[in-house]
Amino acid sequence: MELCVVGTGYVGLVVGACMADFGHHVTCADTDASKIRTLEAGGIPIFEPGLDEVVERNVRAGRLRFSTDVAASVRGAEVHFIAVGTPPAADGSADLTYVLGVARTIGANMARASRVVIKSTVPIGTSDKVRAILAETAAYPFDVVSNPEFLAEGTAVEDFCKPDRIVVGYADPSSADVMNRLYGPLVRTGRPIYHMDNRSAEMAKYAANAMLATRITFMNELANLCEHLGADVDAVRKVVGSDTRIGPRFLFPGCGYGGSCFPKDVQALVHTAAAVGYPLRVASTVHAVNEVQKGVLAAKVRSLIGDDWSGRTIAVWGVAFKPRTDDIREAPALVFIDEALERGARVVAHDPEASEPTMKLYGDRIGWSDTPMPALDGADVLVIPTDWNEFRSPDFADMARRMKHRFIVDGRNLYEPALMASLGFHYLCIGRPVVLPG
Repeated sequence: MELCVVGTGYVGLVVGACMADFGHHVTCADTDASKIRTLEAGGIPIFEPGLDEVVERNVRAGRLRFSTDVAASVRGAEVHFIAVGTPPAADGSADLTYVLGVARTIGANMARASRVVIKSTVPIGTSDKVRAILAETAAYPFDVVSNPEFLAEGTAVEDFCKPDRIVVGYADPSSADVMNRLYGPLVRTGRPIYHMDNRSAEMAKYAANAMLATRITFMNELANLCEHLGADVDAVRKVVGSDTRIGPRFLFPGCGYGGSCFPKDVQALVHTAAAVGYPLRVASTVHAVNEVQKGVLAAKVRSLIGDDWSGRTIAVWGVAFKPRTDDIREAPALVFIDEALERGARVVAHDPEASEPTMKLYGDRIGWSDTPMPALDGADVLVIPTDWNEFRSPDFADMARRMKHRFIVDGRNLYEPALMASLGFHYLCIGRPVVLPG
């Protein structure tokens, strides 16, 4: 099939490259000329493990191409994917400017009967708005399909190729055949395709993300309570996760969630509910509690060195909101770094992939280390907001030699408190009892 994917971010580029890998001919279009130049030169504008290999293979095979001419890309396709951003507006709602703009371009340029597939995460009812825009200009029959993505940054290629499920919502029953043809290679192992109406498909995406955000936030609150009561949240987490009705995933406590999905989607769902007069109290609280949780790192550092950080050096291991990505949007590390700078500290950071966006944001206001250990030289405190694998088994003796004070604030519970105490570190983590050196 001839496909057009508008948008070359995390979603669009993964969708386009993987669809080409299944034998379709795909044009990925974007008005950002710098992204297209990077892709045409053989580069990848985002960090996503495995994506470069898929892109290179399908460009070489002639199944994947890139263009800044969205209109021409639309004219050559029979299925059009909308995969552009829906950034949060000031009131928390999702900004649909890009989605609706792409819909207008598709309506004015489609050259055959088409399916317009909304891959972007959009509020409930957006499919109706897209359908109305297309009806104004489209000269050929069309249907709007809601096909939300369930990709996690860092594992997006694997998530696309081995999905837990595929969700498609539509009004025209013939869209079912088209979507079954597109996704047939992905469900040969028995993974389901759920067919439904557009609004239910749109709601399913928000419901899934809100549920995951709720699990994370609930465990963070329990972790904070464990600290007050002297319990160990790691033991509690294992017991709770062993219940087959609950399961173990997304129960790891930490310093809050970030990224491009959970914060934005929870707020958008809350806004959508408020607009129809039904406040979502649980989701509203999840967002509020998560914002507070992002401040836990600074609070723990204050407990170690007081409120005045002037003249102090603080090392930060990990800036991305999660490992295996360079995405720093809404990252807890940013909340900590901002407070550290406000309190007069010198910050030296390291992240395996997020150097470019971090230095673009902070410039010379922070120091940067290309490897973890030099960031510790002369540090009063090490703060760990992101659980990259390379931080899990460091050379603790070398750490101790480099640091001015053996103070560690671990926002991801990477180490065992008793071990850290035996090595002479004053180690503060999330929801576990403090074991003092000696």
